[in-house]
Amino acid sequence: MPENKPKNVTDDQFEQEVLRAEGISVVDFWAPWCGPCHQMAPALEAFAKANEGRVKVFKMDSDDNPRTAEKYGVRSIPTVIFFKDGEPVDTNVGAMIHSALQSKLDGLLEK
Repeated sequence: MPENKPKNVTDDQFEQEVLRAEGISVVDFWAPWCGPCHQMAPALEAFAKANEGRVKVFKMDSDDNPRTAEKYGVRSIPTVIFFKDGEPVDTNVGAMIHSALQSKLDGLLEK
């Protein structure tokens, strides 16, 4: 059984994968040249693995997918947006550690 890892998503896939999804989806807006994005990647992977079945985790290259980044006001990366049933419910600008990601998810699951 494959382990839960962040899935790459594009502008064209975003509506189907995130906006139509039930439950919590987490989208990391990043770019290949972004140092803090690379520093955050292991935490995002650990978060995805630890929460398999509870959350969907996506990565979106904001350089290659500007429509979605623009729609959600992403001006700095990394930016992590938490969606619940297709609606954005929390936005964090800057790299996040695993415990911060977990804390946000736990708070959303309690609501």
